[in-house]
Parts: sequence; C-alpha cells; structure tokens
Amino acid sequence: MAELKIPIYQPELGEAERRNVLDCLDSSWISSKGKYIQKFEGKFSEYVDVIYSVAVCNGTVALHLAMLALGIGPEDEVIVPTLTYIASVNAITYTGATPVFVDSLPGTWQMDPADVRRKIGPRTKAILAVHLYGHPCDMDALSVLAREHRIFLIEDCAEAIGTRLQGRHVGGFGDIAVFSFYGNKTITTGEGGMVSTNDKTLFERVTHFKGQGLAAHREYWHDVVGYNYRMTNICAAIGLAQLARADDFVGRKRRLAERYKAHLSGLPVQLHQDCPQGVHSYWMISILVEQPELRDRLRTYLAQRGIETRPLFYPVHTMPMYSTRYQKHPVAEELAWRGINLPSWPGLSEAAVAEVAGAIRGFLADA
Repeated sequence: MAELKIPIYQPELGEAERRNVLDCLDSSWISSKGKYIQKFEGKFSEYVDVIYSVAVCNGTVALHLAMLALGIGPEDEVIVPTLTYIASVNAITYTGATPVFVDSLPGTWQMDPADVRRKIGPRTKAILAVHLYGHPCDMDALSVLAREHRIFLIEDCAEAIGTRLQGRHVGGFGDIAVFSFYGNKTITTGEGGMVSTNDKTLFERVTHFKGQGLAAHREYWHDVVGYNYRMTNICAAIGLAQLARADDFVGRKRRLAERYKAHLSGLPVQLHQDCPQGVHSYWMISILVEQPELRDRLRTYLAQRGIETRPLFYPVHTMPMYSTRYQKHPVAEELAWRGINLPSWPGLSEAAVAEVAGAIRGFLADA
C-alpha cells in the first residue's frame, strides 16, 4: 500500500484544549475529580437540551450504564438494529439480556420502525435507537411504539453529536441517551462518553453505578456492585474546549458532504442522504457502490493511492457470537456489502476531496 496521504479521520485540537490540559496539570487535578468534569457535564446538557449528563470513560460503558440504570437483565430482550457498531449490541449482552435484531430503511439506513413493531414481544424491555453515521432515526415512530408497549427507549448517539430532528438535538427523545468522544468522533476527549437523561432517578442510578457503587452518605460504603467508569478531569478539560467548537465542526462536515456530492455527481455511487426533517451531522460521509463485488476492489484502489477508507459496519447478526440462529436482514446486508466511509474530518481540504473523488472516478472508468 502507498504511504497514507489522506486519513479517514483526524481530530482537530487547538490552543483552548492545550490551555485546559495544562491547567489540570498545574492544579494536579488529573484524575476523576476536578472542576472540568462538572463544567463539561453542565455545558453538554445545555448543548443537547437535557437536564442531566454524566461523564464516563468511553461510549461503550455509557451504553452499559444506561442498561443498568433501566434495570435491564437476563430475562429481557432489547431491540437493536443489526447495522450498527458492535458496542451497541455487546452492551446488551453485558447485562445478560438478549439482543433482538431489526433491519434498516434503504433510504436513511436507520432502524426500520415497522420491523421494530414486528419484533416486540412479551420479553421486550427496550428499543435501542442508533443514530447511525449521524443521521437521525425516525424518533416519532419509535416513541409511539415505546409508549404503546410501555417499554424504554434508549438513544445511541455515539455518532450523532450535532444531529437534530425537528429542531431538537437527538438524545432528548427517549428515556436515556449515550454519546461517545473517541478520537474519531465529531468532538473528542481522546477516550470518553456521556450518559444524558431528563429523569432524575436514572441520573442518580447512573452516577451511583459509575463510581463503584459508593453510597451517598457513608464513606467507603458500597451498597451495589458498581463499576469504575469515571471520566478523568483531563479528558473533561479537552471535551469542554471541543464542545465550544461543536457547531463549527458540524457545519464544516456538512459542507464537506456537499463538496463530495458535487465532485461525485454523475458517478454510479450513492451518497448517504441528508435529512429534510433535521440535521445530518455526517460523522462519516459514506457512499454505496452499485455492486458488492466493487466495494473491496475500490477500497484497495484508493489505499494504493494513499487514501484511507473503511467499510460500513458489518451486520452484527452475521458475526460468530450472534449468528447461532440464522437470520436475514436484507436491507442491512446489502448496505453493508456496498458501503464505504470516505475521509470525513472537518479540516479536509477541497483539493483532498477532489483527489478522493478523482480516484473513485478513475477506478469506475476502468471497472
């Protein structure tokens, strides 16, 4: 493979992030206590318009904490899209509950509410709505289903910082929501996550579980089996500075998607569609090729020219630990076999977009 010229993603860190981290070092508050944690939680709640937010060490544990706070356990089922990152499903399994997979919508790539309705049964405890690649799910339909069947609605917003639907930021539609701040997310803390909710009891349960189950009014007394899922002050310091730039990052990523759309115009590829009812934050800008057999060949061709890409997530029901019962989810499978994530970081130049598109055009001309 050629030397990497255009990475799939790279974080954008600046003087504010540096200044905050140095302040942590100078103060010696570098672990899970310090002023930046509460500041970050408070500002994040304002940004996504929820009442409570709890900072944690990554997005996967945020998912686990959301499940624990809702009391999900071995006798329960949680409905989840099969086209998602593995953490969404593993977090269900951590609790002993059973993931029940649903297919995707061909246009938006989000979970299909009609398939959700078909899969709701007597053991269903929750729906886990994943806002895949920054496009919002149909939260109106999913909210109706959750209310109708008296089940919980969890939002996995790991890829959806800045995503909005009908004027509202995702994360406030369900009972509880989770976010990720990994290095390739729209805002980053290096490693980090957040659990957000408007329910005070859920907030208190998440806080309790994340801090080793420490009792509120008795020192070194633990009254539940808890976890060390806390965020460090240094990570929160970075996150606070990144959050101030979130709208700028999202705006630049949306303009990047428009540039790709213009440069790829006329080619037999399909760009992930925008959302007329909201804001697609384009965590990853993705395309579908016409035939599955072209996908890996195109990725190899781009890699040989120093352009890094990724495949869309493989449907989780096809992975060994979740494939013991044969299932077919044809839309998710077709999307996964045809999909490619293109370089998607906010600072990607017009020239780089043109280079990526030109390489795709060259491959398709010879295919």
